[in-house]
Amino acid sequence: MRKPWIVGSLLAGVLLLGACTDPSSVPQAPPSPAPPQGSATTTHQPAPASPGIPAVRPRVLYLGDSLAMEAQNVLGEQLRTDLGATYTSAPYSGTTLCDYLEGTGKRSLVPDADKAAALVRARHPDYVVLQFWGNAWGYTWCMDGITYNASQQQYFTRYRADLRRLTEQIAAAGGSRRPKIVWVLQGPDPITPDRVRRVNEMYGQQAAASGDLVSDAGAAVSPAGARYTWSQDLPCTAYEHRHTAYCTDPGRDRTALHFGKDYLHFCLAPTTPTPRPCPARSPGILRIARAITRTVAETVRAR
Repeated sequence: MRKPWIVGSLLAGVLLLGACTDPSSVPQAPPSPAPPQGSATTTHQPAPASPGIPAVRPRVLYLGDSLAMEAQNVLGEQLRTDLGATYTSAPYSGTTLCDYLEGTGKRSLVPDADKAAALVRARHPDYVVLQFWGNAWGYTWCMDGITYNASQQQYFTRYRADLRRLTEQIAAAGGSRRPKIVWVLQGPDPITPDRVRRVNEMYGQQAAASGDLVSDAGAAVSPAGARYTWSQDLPCTAYEHRHTAYCTDPGRDRTALHFGKDYLHFCLAPTTPTPRPCPARSPGILRIARAITRTVAETVRAR
């Protein structure tokens, strides 16, 4: 079986580092270039054989911001290898939930063809995995200038409304084959730790209200017993000991999660002006991808 993989491209000049960063470290201004045109590309890759692949192979759609942009290839490989999944990804750096909404009549960093509901109608996924840091500083036009720093109450009210609206649009697009939404919980933020905690709580509340799922991938990049404490590196896991390239400092039994001073992203390669899937072997990305895959696998195998 041949598997489609769609990767959303973004306008040149939008920095990957600035895509989701909190307001303390970036200018509070939206981008000025025209919104990107629909230019997703498609490649085909067969799923490798695995004795553990379930009889019912899921169709998975992965959407999100720069965290999804950097992780998309690794997640696709995990889903195809472990579950024989049909995998589609269309992440756009700098986005938040409202960018993927249809019918807003506003400029957006996501072209119409790659809106969540449009892709659900086109690809008929069983699962829609959504990974968003929460765009707290008004980078994208569709946030109407609402930022966490300016008004936390307004920011959270708007974010909760967009959660509900995006869920409703995905459900309506799925019709009688409504896909399960998987909300990916985020890792620690050293600048505004409470914001991430509250955003994760909203993801959980929305999933519970609509019968969807959460994947606490953020816990995989958090210290044991300190879920919202940020760390540059963590002790190597048993998997990383078995696959030694993922234990970056075996002498200290530590593995790196972030590159240099980039506290948000997990790609162990420098950011570039043009967003891209991470080109470097990165333990944090693999931890997140494995956690998401486990969440999907649990429900697939429970059928």
